[in-house]
Amino acid sequence: MDGLLKGKKGIIFGALNEKSIAWHVALKAFKHGAELVLTNSPVAIRMGSINTLAEITGSKVIPADATSMVDIDKLISESMEIFGGRFDFILHSIGMSPNVRKGIPYENTSYENMLKTFDISALSFHRILQTAYKYDAINEWGSVVALSYVAAQRTLSGYNDMGDAKALLESIARTFGYIYGRDRKVRINTISQSPTATTAGSGIHGFESLIDFSERMSPLGNATAEECADFCVVLFSDLTRKVTMQNLYHDGGFSSMGMSLKAIEQYKKSFEECD
Repeated sequence: MDGLLKGKKGIIFGALNEKSIAWHVALKAFKHGAELVLTNSPVAIRMGSINTLAEITGSKVIPADATSMVDIDKLISESMEIFGGRFDFILHSIGMSPNVRKGIPYENTSYENMLKTFDISALSFHRILQTAYKYDAINEWGSVVALSYVAAQRTLSGYNDMGDAKALLESIARTFGYIYGRDRKVRINTISQSPTATTAGSGIHGFESLIDFSERMSPLGNATAEECADFCVVLFSDLTRKVTMQNLYHDGGFSSMGMSLKAIEQYKKSFEECD
């Protein structure tokens, strides 16, 4: 079914290349009739291929450092000029940990790096919401979605301070979701997505094993980036007007599992090989 976002307008944060979930969300939103503004940091725009995505979707690209209030203010105000007024949705798909990139373990964390992790991966969300709220930039019954991960609730080896950042991200969604819903009828949710082989995700130690484990544990298997994009479109649409302040698991059932048959069989096999 096409056309769920016909006449709607929105900002997509975080599309770097074809591996990015944000890239797939932009393609799906465009397919469903949305008009878009694409944004990423100036460095990511130079390194990635967001301009190609802009050509495909007929979108404008506005560089913005999500840790800069000046840049976010400029982004929101310029987007309103492009759209001719208020818009309908935002996707926050931003996450980076210097500690993870540099291989610094959680127990020996650099607090300077950790603060950068929080600033980029979580406080950027508050910054975007605060600015959009200030400008009254989002239409009534608009929708804001941020991408999260189950490491906000469970400890996963190697995910490091990104787990803390995702927990903060989800808390911001709930707190601002109350305020934005009460005052402007705007809904705010997070999607806890399966591990997905994005450029950022692939930098986590043992990521391939994590994907394999999650696939074995999930009764429906891992959710792909394209499937996540479908879910985002539904949350942007008018079909979910009363869904807000939720962390929605899009992970094939992983978050509700204890131990699956496939995982048990692999576990046994590993001991047999040792014997």
